[in-house]
Amino acid sequence: MDAKTGVFVGIDVSKQRLDVHVRPTGESFVVARADEALAGLVAPLGALAPQLIVLEATGGLQVKVAAALAAAGLPVAVVNPRQVRDFARAIGRLAKTDSIDAEVIARFAEAVRPEPRPLPTTAAQMLAALVARKCELVALRTAEKNRRRHAAADFVRRDLDASIEALARRIDALDQEIDQQVKGSPIWLARENLLKSVPGVGPGLARTLIAELPELGRLGRRKIAALVGVAPFNRDRGTLRGKRTIWGGRAAVRAILYMAAVSAARCNPAIAALYKRLRSAGKPAKVALTACMRKLLTILNAILRNQQPWQPA
Repeated sequence: MDAKTGVFVGIDVSKQRLDVHVRPTGESFVVARADEALAGLVAPLGALAPQLIVLEATGGLQVKVAAALAAAGLPVAVVNPRQVRDFARAIGRLAKTDSIDAEVIARFAEAVRPEPRPLPTTAAQMLAALVARKCELVALRTAEKNRRRHAAADFVRRDLDASIEALARRIDALDQEIDQQVKGSPIWLARENLLKSVPGVGPGLARTLIAELPELGRLGRRKIAALVGVAPFNRDRGTLRGKRTIWGGRAAVRAILYMAAVSAARCNPAIAALYKRLRSAGKPAKVALTACMRKLLTILNAILRNQQPWQPA
């Protein structure tokens, strides 16, 4: 088949099985998700020579499936489920079953054609899992600290103190493991050193970017800003000019980038000058900090692209 009539495959991944739909033939079949059954997925799809296979990111369930397909040399794209849901609403497919979802994903692949990207290595997946777990524990510790402020009973305060201390020990252990992972990879260590050369960037942001944003340094500034979710989107209609807002993107990266922007607005001359200028122009603090996040991300993207550390002006 030529490029216009190529084969596009959608796979809906659940805990027990994989529902597969092929476009434009309409063929569909089901495969168990167990590791030993993946050969029953790879072989028939390899025979079809698909132009693109699309899966949704479903909390890690898709990882082994995508890895098996990529290892067989098949073009795979893992997409945000929200994109597929919006597409389903746009084409009027409101019903939802596993087989229907697979068909919608295949139609999405055929119509949108997301770009296949290299899958993370096993080591990269391990680092991402460690960083994600640390973020979860930090959030738990923050919640416990907030409860501690309002606790009235002595026993409850002591219990919360014990919980906070235990979480701190677990976070320290994860930090040590993440440190070993990064220092064990010359490439990651070099990237971390380049990122930390920027004032306001500490190991937390640097390692989160290495784990959660491998595209950094490989995309243009507009694309990387949109990927993280710090690019403002227009909300205009007719003569109405609505407020520009940010949305979507990688929340974990955006959260720690915000904290780094707060720090950089004090100690990084380029970011501090931008923040001061926007505040002097009457922009709200949150709007100014969002612009600082985008500026900081642009700087980091350029540093990794050029493989040159921060150079003060």
